[in-house]
Amino acid sequence: MNRLLLFVILSGLVLLFDLYAYQGLKFISASWWEPVQRAVKILFWVLTAITLLSFILYEPLSNTQGGRSVLAIIATIGVANILGKLLFAIWLLVADGWRAIQWVWSKLNPQIKDTETGISRNEFITGVGAVSATLPLLTMGWGVLSGAHDYTIRKRDLKLKNLPPAFEGYRIVQISDIHVGSFWSKRAVERGVKLINDQLGDAIFFTGDLVNNKSDELNGWTELFGQLKAPDGVFSILGNHDYGDYVPWDSPEDKVNNLSNLKQIQKDMGWDLLINENRIIEREGDTIAILGVENWGGKGRFPKYGDLASAYQGTENQKVKLLLSHDPSHWRGEVTKNYKDIDVTFSGHTHGMQFGIEVGQIKWSPVKYFYPEWADLYREEEQMLYVNRGFGYIGYPGRFGILPEITVFTLTQQG
Repeated sequence: MNRLLLFVILSGLVLLFDLYAYQGLKFISASWWEPVQRAVKILFWVLTAITLLSFILYEPLSNTQGGRSVLAIIATIGVANILGKLLFAIWLLVADGWRAIQWVWSKLNPQIKDTETGISRNEFITGVGAVSATLPLLTMGWGVLSGAHDYTIRKRDLKLKNLPPAFEGYRIVQISDIHVGSFWSKRAVERGVKLINDQLGDAIFFTGDLVNNKSDELNGWTELFGQLKAPDGVFSILGNHDYGDYVPWDSPEDKVNNLSNLKQIQKDMGWDLLINENRIIEREGDTIAILGVENWGGKGRFPKYGDLASAYQGTENQKVKLLLSHDPSHWRGEVTKNYKDIDVTFSGHTHGMQFGIEVGQIKWSPVKYFYPEWADLYREEEQMLYVNRGFGYIGYPGRFGILPEITVFTLTQQG
């Protein structure tokens, strides 16, 4: 669709909703102190202007790191504005429907007089709508200011029946889905990197999506992420966003060069990028295998670049095999079917949708309807899958309920 036409359609829909919602705002604010009325009405249209501005600036701001950060904030305000006013409009429709029913009833029964006292149903319904309209802006705003970089350290013991004695107590720190092109606070991310190193892992696993689309997103960040250190190394894999599949390129060569640059950058940072291959870790004569595959998506449009057969080759006799695979759908799609001696698969990808509820034993996010295994530890007979909730964010520059995660695993012999 022509971009200008799309802009006109989207802007028209936004203004249509806004004009309808504005009538409700005037209704409920009629008795307010006049300066408050004026301020609220100005804010109403300022939010509309920001929403339209996000449509206009989307393309020019998408081309630079700073621009992407600004766009993320503007777009968040825009989305919250649309959702809030949509909720308000729904409640207004309910109120208008009630008014229509009252009018028809009064015409059919003119002898019955309205006996409502105090606040009317229309005022109540419209008021509820106005309060609900603020919820998207408040929750999304809180998710940006508080949740985006509220790094949560989760600790899990992995009990493995064939664990060699020398690896008892071996610590692995996993992070995933950095999405460096989305970050808007370097100071907060620096604190996150320090937290990772503070866990004193014997190895660090990074399970894909270092960038949103392009390797140049890492400009200004390589020194920081190059500080990640562990005695046995930082092992990484590619995620679906690392291939540059979701943006246009001037030529096929540019796309190939982008991926090559990303691989080289990881090498320069001291990371050991596993491209359908494995590494054998030795400790006091005992060994375990670490396998890493390219992205293997079992859902929708996500690519299947991963070649587990190649990564597996040479590990057949290893007592413990740990697999890094970005997309958790790979676990049921191939691992549990054909590679039953892979003990643990480490994944990411879902982000927990960056939105949900985690309180005690209650764990819910809309992403569960797309990915049965979307966060934390899962078991299938002797095999395990851990889905990391992600270190960064994409699209919405924050998190609400599902916080960014640093996971610390301790390997132990199954008793």
